[in-house]
Amino acid sequence: MTALIKTIYNENRTRLKIVLDHPKGNVITTEMAVQVRTVLASLQEEHSLRMVSFEGSGGEFSFGASVQEHAPGLVERMLPEMHRLIGDMLETPAPTAAVVKGRCIGGGFELALACDFIFASEEAVFGIPEVALAAFPPAAAALLPLRVGHAHASRAILTGTTRPAKAWHEMGLVTLVAPEAELDEAVDTWFDQFLAIRSAAGLRHAVTATRMGLRDKVKRILPDLERLYLNELMRTTDVVEAVTAFLDKRSPQWSD
Repeated sequence: MTALIKTIYNENRTRLKIVLDHPKGNVITTEMAVQVRTVLASLQEEHSLRMVSFEGSGGEFSFGASVQEHAPGLVERMLPEMHRLIGDMLETPAPTAAVVKGRCIGGGFELALACDFIFASEEAVFGIPEVALAAFPPAAAALLPLRVGHAHASRAILTGTTRPAKAWHEMGLVTLVAPEAELDEAVDTWFDQFLAIRSAAGLRHAVTATRMGLRDKVKRILPDLERLYLNELMRTTDVVEAVTAFLDKRSPQWSD
């Protein structure tokens, strides 16, 4: 099995970095989701942990979930596994953060939305382009309205446009924006100032409390969104045409 992520603890194991490492663009596959979930499942015994951060290698956070795995016969496994990952992230026994450089798109954005904090470079862009593939992003449809409100979420999902980190910071979604060359140091400083000095036990309970409403709403809504995607959307000819056209590097021909 090829490793699609890297895990890096700091010296006293108070912080874990999970690095998406799948050239090109850290595309999230079913196997990558499984690997991340395996790491998250091991964290119950990490009693000193005060933050888990998700990062991307190669100057990009993630181009999103594999388009190839959106095809019939594959999406039926990929999508539920992605949603199990989102659920596991919302149960992680420490604060979570996405440290975003470059593009944070589609499923990559959904992963970031499941984090407690998002730190981004000034050059980072975020977007949910699934509508261009005649589809919609189930996890983002559940999470984004809860994070930024219905109007901002509708604009992002229905237009599929990408927006810079500054715009999302102004909405309150992104915690901190810094020049790319300074982002890692800025996150380290923020961690030292706000989390490293806290009781790990206290943080575990505080993060459970602050996520409770979000987690419960997502657990209630996401299964319905998954069924809408797999049982209804995947029966349309346009979504199959969109995936085929993307892989063939041509414009889709809509029929519906």
